[in-house]
Amino acid sequence: MRTIFSKSPSPPTHHHTFTESLIEENIEAAELSITKWDSLYGDDHVSYCNIASLFSENNRDEAKQYLSSIKGLQKAMRYLASLESTSDKLVRAQTLMQTAMKRLEREFYQILKSNRNYLDPESVSNHSSSRPSVSRSSFSDSEDDGSENDSIPEVERGSSAVIADLRAIAEAMISAGYAKECFKIYRTIRKSIVDEALYNLGVERNLGFQQIQKMEWEILEVKIKHWLNAVKGAVKTVFYGERLLCDQVFAISSSIRESCFTDVSKEGALALFGFPENVAKCKKAPEKMFRILDLYEAVSDLWPEIESIFSFESTSTVRSTAVNSLIRLSDAVRTMLTDFEMAIQKHSSKTTVPGGGIHPLTRYVMNYISFLADYSGVLSDIIADWPLQISSPLPESYFGSPDKEESISSPISVRLAWLILVMLCKLDGKAEMYKDVALSYLFLANNLQYVVNKVRQSNLKLLLGDNWVTKHEQKVRKYAANYERVGWSKVFAALPENPTAEIPVDQVIEHFRNFNSAFEEAFKKQTSWVVTDPKLRDEIKLSLARRIGPIYKEFFDKYGGVQLMKEMWAETLVRYTPDDLGNYCSDLFFGSGSSGSISSSSSQGGRYSR
Repeated sequence: MRTIFSKSPSPPTHHHTFTESLIEENIEAAELSITKWDSLYGDDHVSYCNIASLFSENNRDEAKQYLSSIKGLQKAMRYLASLESTSDKLVRAQTLMQTAMKRLEREFYQILKSNRNYLDPESVSNHSSSRPSVSRSSFSDSEDDGSENDSIPEVERGSSAVIADLRAIAEAMISAGYAKECFKIYRTIRKSIVDEALYNLGVERNLGFQQIQKMEWEILEVKIKHWLNAVKGAVKTVFYGERLLCDQVFAISSSIRESCFTDVSKEGALALFGFPENVAKCKKAPEKMFRILDLYEAVSDLWPEIESIFSFESTSTVRSTAVNSLIRLSDAVRTMLTDFEMAIQKHSSKTTVPGGGIHPLTRYVMNYISFLADYSGVLSDIIADWPLQISSPLPESYFGSPDKEESISSPISVRLAWLILVMLCKLDGKAEMYKDVALSYLFLANNLQYVVNKVRQSNLKLLLGDNWVTKHEQKVRKYAANYERVGWSKVFAALPENPTAEIPVDQVIEHFRNFNSAFEEAFKKQTSWVVTDPKLRDEIKLSLARRIGPIYKEFFDKYGGVQLMKEMWAETLVRYTPDDLGNYCSDLFFGSGSSGSISSSSSQGGRYSR
């Protein structure tokens, strides 16, 4: 028979008669209530869920009386233990207490088992913390007037009542020395509920590092997506709800509250937060970057809740596992950023892009970096204490010194700007592979314009700033101007300095011949070249038209109608009207290679129309 009271000094003698009388009354009252409900048990083998519930809606008054009689019995036992620990009355009281505790064990089990709809994590986490009535026992001496309850949804009122019943039973059992029995019932039932909730969310419990390491990336990525979908609900609903329930049911004892929550939740939590850590330890590859960042962001965003929910010393391993996940994931991101930069620098393709268009490296790198910009908040955390290490200062031709340029002063801005610069330097080398210098300039203009467009259209614009964009747009125009200068130099040279000046016929003939030859050579070569950005394409065409058209038109108007030009051979000499030049130039930069072929002979009436 369990003895929970130690002997203490006897109370003053003049209180004996009154106290002994009161003690007898307490024992008799307890016996009446306890034996009445004990008779409803049947034998000891009856299932916990087959008993008539003392805590049903119809028995609220009797339940209150039952708990009150246990308190009276406890007072009697304390007094009797202080007088004589082996008295018959004490033995009788202890027997009654054991009977009452057995009853409460079954009631506790039955309430937990049959009220899952009121005690599921979502219900508890949604409203338990905001309702003072939930944490107050239904059997407290002060009753509210019910006006507040009228505004509370029925499910919430039911949940509040169930939690209050559990708390009242837990308080009675713990006070009587039956904490172990109470703890065991709670842990057994609630752990299965938490484990089931995690399973339904898609949390896998048995995924170790060895298994994850052997998975194909496509399979692992699916599991990462499932984890990302599950983790928020697991933390904010399942674990948060269970922590609230433990806090309220076992409010009387901080140690039991901690033990219960730890036993119920720790195993599932370690499995949950161990997953991203194991993923981070696997082989790094650029295509894994964004899922790694997703994992980091999820854990980082939930860290305040994780730290609060698992604040007990006994759940410190859960906190450390989450922190280790963040450390491992950040290390993985840094490794992949380094590998990404090295991959750009080592890109060794010797093939040129037809027509000077966008290089695959440009598309891949800029798409990758623009996606990185979407994770700027997370990346800022990861690289905050990881300064960029370069052997030479950042070239002023691409962007100013971080110390001087506000728009790229943050570590993440400098890091992404540096990756773009590494790529642009690589493109400079690839431009040299073109045998035609004009085409190499067009290639650089095309690719840099693509970079600028990507920055403008993504979060990179916010990170790099307007000054960065403006400087690079100026460089695009410089490349385009160099293309014009080199690619059309012979055409420009063939035009007279003063198109309306009086010059000898032989010089007129020479100008037309030289212009025809230079224009046809430039057009034939460049009709397969491409300018991918419509705005840049139009700007280059307009610039060419302004530099060639007006001068040629003046020259054509002055000498196209003289007698000399009417001779038969002149048809092959004056091949283009000013309108023809405009039409031919409009065909440039589409990369077609065939739509603008030039005919060297045609009739006077039709040679200008194609």
